Order: sequence, then C-alpha cells, then structure tokens
Amino acid sequence: VQLVESGGGLVQAGGSLRLSCAVSGRTLSSIPMGWFRQAPGKEREFVAVMSWSGTSTYYADSVKGQFTISRDNALNTVYLQMNSLKPEDTAVYYCAADVTGSKWPQVRVSDYEYWGQGTQVTVSS
Repeated sequence: VQLVESGGGLVQAGGSLRLSCAVSGRTLSSIPMGWFRQAPGKEREFVAVMSWSGTSTYYADSVKGQFTISRDNALNTVYLQMNSLKPEDTAVYYCAADVTGSKWPQVRVSDYEYWGQGTQVTVSS
C-alpha cells in the first residue's frame, strides 16, 4: 500500500486548505483511513479517522467542527478539509491506512500500518 499526500502549503489564519491522500496497492473501500499531524518538537497526534465503509468518522476534540474527513472510493483518495485555520494547526500532516482492522476508533499511531510521506501546512498569523 502506498499513500501520497498533497495539498499542503502556506495559508493565513482563518483560511482553508484541502489535503488529499492518494492510495494505491489496495482498494480504498476496504480500509479505515486516518489523518495525523506532527508539529516541530511534538509527538505525532491523531486528527481524524473514517471507517472503511465511509459511514463513520471520528475527530480529535481540537479539530471537531473545523476539519472534515471524506473519501472518494472511485478515485481511491481520502481528503481532509481544513477550515478556519489557526497558527496552532501548523504541522506536517500525514495520512495513514489501517489494513489489519484495529479497534474503532483508530486514534493511535500504532493502529496504522502504512503512512504517507507527509505534507507541510503552515498557518501564518
């Protein structure tokens, strides 16, 4: 399974970005997919997860109501829509795939077996 993120960049506070994660090597519709982020000097933290069916989502409290995870199975792509961005959202964002079916919701780094290379999001004040 290969994951490739895109869509990061520099945005002013209050702006929006949509991250994409292209999945290859596995049918997306069979995999729960998550997003994590890692700020400089901090541990990688959970952001959002969507079930394999796409019917369930779960968010970190810090992004609830601000970020939205979605997927397009036809394109084998997962998205993270980020609105009302704040400087504290600055981080490298990673998508991840849980191919072994960890317990829902998959909020731990160890719940995922495959990771993308990350995309930088920088929010200026």
